[in-house]
Amino acid sequence: RRKGSDPKYTYVIDIDLTRQAARNLGLAPQSGKMEILDDNKLKGQDDDIANNAEDSQAKPRIVIVGAGPAGLFCALSLASSGLCTPILLERGQPVETRGKSIGALIHRRCVDPESNFSFGEGGAGTWSDGKLTTRIGRNSGSVRYVLETLVKYGAPERILVEGAPHLGTDNLVRLLRNMREDLRELGGEIHFGTKATKYLIEDGKIRGVEAECVEVNERTKSKLIDSEVREHESFKTFHGDAVVLATGHSARDVYEELYKAGVELEPKGFAVGFRIEHPQRLINEIQYGKDWGGRVFTKRPSTDSVNTEHFEKLSEGTEESHQGTLPVASYRLATDKAFDGEQNRGAYSFCMCPGGQIVPSSTEEGELCINGMSFSNRDSLWANSALVVTVSQDDPILDEYRSHGCLAGLEFQRDIERKAYELGGMNMTVPVQRLTDYVNGVVSSSIPASSYRLGAISAPLHEIYPKPLYNALSYAITEHFEKQMPGFLFEDALLHGVETRTSSPLRLVRNRTTLQAGGVDNLYPAGEGAGFAGGIVSAAVDGLVVADAIKAKFLTADGDGDGNTFKSSKSIGFDY
Repeated sequence: RRKGSDPKYTYVIDIDLTRQAARNLGLAPQSGKMEILDDNKLKGQDDDIANNAEDSQAKPRIVIVGAGPAGLFCALSLASSGLCTPILLERGQPVETRGKSIGALIHRRCVDPESNFSFGEGGAGTWSDGKLTTRIGRNSGSVRYVLETLVKYGAPERILVEGAPHLGTDNLVRLLRNMREDLRELGGEIHFGTKATKYLIEDGKIRGVEAECVEVNERTKSKLIDSEVREHESFKTFHGDAVVLATGHSARDVYEELYKAGVELEPKGFAVGFRIEHPQRLINEIQYGKDWGGRVFTKRPSTDSVNTEHFEKLSEGTEESHQGTLPVASYRLATDKAFDGEQNRGAYSFCMCPGGQIVPSSTEEGELCINGMSFSNRDSLWANSALVVTVSQDDPILDEYRSHGCLAGLEFQRDIERKAYELGGMNMTVPVQRLTDYVNGVVSSSIPASSYRLGAISAPLHEIYPKPLYNALSYAITEHFEKQMPGFLFEDALLHGVETRTSSPLRLVRNRTTLQAGGVDNLYPAGEGAGFAGGIVSAAVDGLVVADAIKAKFLTADGDGDGNTFKSSKSIGFDY
């Protein structure tokens, strides 16, 4: 919404035109605004491969490590071809059991290192806002295919037309169960509670993985499936013709194991900071103004009454002239001129969750990191977002961690998370600080309410990061964000510590043509954890691209044909 103007909705619209009609109207592709869809890319996508592989006697077995968006879409694509068997290994639990692990964390402060807000069916995105926005072309053929597939499995159809679609945790849980059942019906295997511990590499080629298995209880639509793992199967080897690594950016043990095995890794830029929380009514006011903010309705009476009362006070004595309803307001902030005392850094908001809550995303005891999530109605009293600053791979603040080689960024993240855990009292309580106190470098004498359910304690968050990062974020808040959104620097805005896992600090080296890992044949890095995506949709697209590369290698007649439906022309792989 431009300042002083009425709110406007943004939609994605599909229009069927002949080429001549498009020329007559002077239409031309514009990235992010107007894109040509080629339906042929989505229909009959495996026909050529199927014809070339009709005589194949044994189906290739493809082991996929990780059941996040990249792993799931890769597995579905391979299984749909009918020409290979995807074997999906997920260290965490299915969504129905994963919810119990999260409940234990919230109510008993017990972190299950294998089943939590980060690990389990659907990956870290399952318990998030479920954003479906992406930087790789929101209406490109591959993105469109991902959205249509989500709708097929239970996502609301509105995600196909909304300008900034999101699912919410409640919708994600339902559709993941549908995806799981369809994958099995297509001939794929899924093994939950199965943590890959060793990658079997011989003569420069991967042969499979060894895994540690734990008990799993899984419920289908009709019955409860008893544990698929027996005592004598606590360790199991999965052999495969290829292995896809789609483990997500929190699987630090995977990076360490690959590093030991000699797989090529390279450091990359990342970003760290905090999660900021404002009252949602304030964000509604800043973004919509006092004339329109009162028209926000979530269908949750307690939340809507708070918003209505807030705007009634602001407009006291004036008659309401607007009708209709508005969604809860969101925001996006960014600057590349966050001065740290010596140089400019990037600083930005990330994964903004309107009507959401802050949750612990730790995966190990003794560490504390946090994330944001929303349900589909976005109906809580709070709005939260990450506020982060960029760290480059050659950043001086990483110098003390250089002894860890390319894992330096990983160790830096760990160190910060341990400090946050200690500041919170070593019991998963989150350390917090008023935003106004943070920029002034003083500890808050009192704190407002927080959505974080394990408790909050006032702490000196201005001391947790190296001075350059503190300087840069403070400068961005006071000199840029407050000017972009007057009122953002608000006394009751509360910083929560820490947000360290916005992206992976590492990337697995990947051949641009074959998509195989550097130095290891038949090993395919994929998704956000491998450094080639940044969100649900881009990770899913990368999984599809990798699936096509596997089909091109194993299922075409000569073993090196194209066979690709989804192109990786816009290389994902983010640097901050």
